[in-house]
Amino acid sequence: MTRETGIAAAIHDEIERLILDGAWAPGQRIPTEAELTARYGCARMTVHKALSRLAGQGMIVRRRRAGSFVAAPPAEQAVLGIGDFAEEAKRSGKLYAHDVVLRREIVAAAGEFTAGEALLEVHCRHWLDGAPVAWEERLIRIAAVPGARQARFEQEAPGAWLLHHVPWSQAEHEISAASAEAGVARQLQLRRGAALLCLRRRTWHAGALVTDVRFSFPADRHMFKARFSPT
Repeated sequence: MTRETGIAAAIHDEIERLILDGAWAPGQRIPTEAELTARYGCARMTVHKALSRLAGQGMIVRRRRAGSFVAAPPAEQAVLGIGDFAEEAKRSGKLYAHDVVLRREIVAAAGEFTAGEALLEVHCRHWLDGAPVAWEERLIRIAAVPGARQARFEQEAPGAWLLHHVPWSQAEHEISAASAEAGVARQLQLRRGAALLCLRRRTWHAGALVTDVRFSFPADRHMFKARFSPT
């Protein structure tokens, strides 16, 4: 890491901390590039890189001729984004694999989907570095995703396949805790009754429900993490 790169990271981290701690409120004007250049004794381009990164994260808003300001938080923020196990594993340097345990077409009962319509039910296990880290139980509405009938999900896990083939316009997450029942415990190589973190995710496109999925994570192998702007 060069000196300028290190200074840019320090500028970014200090401003981020001041915003996240609430020391700098939404709408507050932050020091100018010239002021930060003088404070850190660095090139102006170094400051510009740090501020550009903060703007890209949505932490600050840059206004031509007016300066930079702490961004106002959105009215609502998702707890988790729509992620891909394989991509997350790649970023963390871990070996990812998955296996499809169940894949069958069923008829929907009354509930989230329209009674009588065709659904694809898929159960899948996700692995990192040879250890099972998630158990997935998913329903896919075939009318919304006709191509799912031909998809075997052997190369791509169901979630990744959907991300790459089907647009979504709205998502909902529910996070809960549970004790592992016998079937889930067996799939995740846990003792029965072990603690689980559970994530239920539903996604819609153009007002129609596309998929309803429940992930079960061993509580000692997973955590949910999100960063928020101050309210």
